[in-house]
Amino acid sequence: MRKTYLFPAAFTVIIGVAAVALLHAEPTAAQPAPRAGANDLRPVGDFAGIADQGARAIALFQEAGKVLLHPRCVNCHPAGDSPYQTDRMRLHQPMVVRGADGHGAPTLPCNTCHGPTNFDPAHVPGHPEWHLASLSMAWEGRSLGQICEQIKDRARNGGRDMTQLLHHLGEDTLVGWAWSPGVGRTPAPGTQAGFGQLMRAWAEAGAACPAP
Repeated sequence: MRKTYLFPAAFTVIIGVAAVALLHAEPTAAQPAPRAGANDLRPVGDFAGIADQGARAIALFQEAGKVLLHPRCVNCHPAGDSPYQTDRMRLHQPMVVRGADGHGAPTLPCNTCHGPTNFDPAHVPGHPEWHLASLSMAWEGRSLGQICEQIKDRARNGGRDMTQLLHHLGEDTLVGWAWSPGVGRTPAPGTQAGFGQLMRAWAEAGAACPAP
């Protein structure tokens, strides 16, 4: 008589967690070692010597652009219907879509896998408000100058005026996730506080943008 074996439910859960970990883990073998200082942001005071206000604003924004163009930010500001993962910016695995409001499809919302905090054993990032940026704020494939004009445009940035924009960039905890992304991910350069200071100084200098 042929015997039938039943896998315990706990074993099935272990297999599922292991599969998610493989999907979300960063490929580290081919990652180059970062250069000293490559993940830093220059302080606002470094730009005080630029006499021309417009030139100073552009220089400040270019420094802040190290964050805006970093994979931790661009991965969730895609131009298409799906986010990216890892420093290599590969398409999200398993395949997901943004849905009507950026929180995923009704049958597979983001919070199906993404909890309120990072789950490091499975390399799954998390935040209570985990979602994609709107298509009007897609940064993928855009120049820093184009992104600059984008984030100032209230028709595209969620209706934020400059005060609200600076608060969002410098204090919003979902933005802040980029500096605490969990195991296996390179944080955005500097700190959120330093980034916020650069953006505030940029605004105070006139908020000029680099050439598109």
